[in-house]
Amino acid sequence: MGEPLPATGYAGDVSPALAWQWVQAGEAVLVDVRTEAEREWVGHVPGSVGLAWKQWPGMAMNPAFDAGVLAAAAEGRKVVLLCRSGVRSVAAARRATELGVAEAYNILEGFEGDPDQNGQRGRKGGWRFRGLPWRQG
Repeated sequence: MGEPLPATGYAGDVSPALAWQWVQAGEAVLVDVRTEAEREWVGHVPGSVGLAWKQWPGMAMNPAFDAGVLAAAAEGRKVVLLCRSGVRSVAAARRATELGVAEAYNILEGFEGDPDQNGQRGRKGGWRFRGLPWRQG
């Protein structure tokens, strides 16, 4: 499952498996920064905190993000951030760090992974591809 990889502006990058290990051990809280629609229609991790980084439509910044991520980190646990592909979660991890969250990590590959040669996600890495727990609807 490995160790966190170093990153600039936040605690580091972790594999989906390591993030799940930390969550199961009670060491971390998983914050899903995708939109509510993405979590509902594409799938979500049971027990995760849904807290959009940007909101649909228009992908405007979520004004509730700062308070929400601080609340998620309030018990002193690591915060592991998940998005579709690992891009929004990097920005969210940097923001959480700016707010004083000491251990904010990006989950590599995101929920759906990178697009394959046909432009489709879910076949090249990602939370679902790795067989980790998720639910749809």
